Amino acid sequence: VQLVESGGGLVQPGGSLRLSCAASGSDFSSYAMGWYRQAPGKQRELVASITSGGGTNYADSVKGRFSISRDNAKNMLYLRMNSLKPEDTAVYSCNAVRGNLELWGQGTLVTVSS
Repeated sequence: VQLVESGGGLVQPGGSLRLSCAASGSDFSSYAMGWYRQAPGKQRELVASITSGGGTNYADSVKGRFSISRDNAKNMLYLRMNSLKPEDTAVYSCNAVRGNLELWGQGTLVTVSS
């Protein structure tokens, strides 16, 4: 599986964006998927994750604002981000895990600024 993110950009505080992660290869549905972010000068952190069965988990900082989803028929992972704040500014990366295999996309930059 290879992962390619898209959908990042510049948005004003309070705005919304939807990130997409396109996965190539087979057995996408068997992977646990996640979105991570890394802000300048900070460590990478988990934003949201979704299991192969559809169970979701969110960082406290994004609960109620972000929503992770997957479309196994299209090999796609999404992150809907609402009520964006300047502190959400970061490079967002898609992650796939299955057993000992872990894959990363190249990341997409989200900048929240007026």
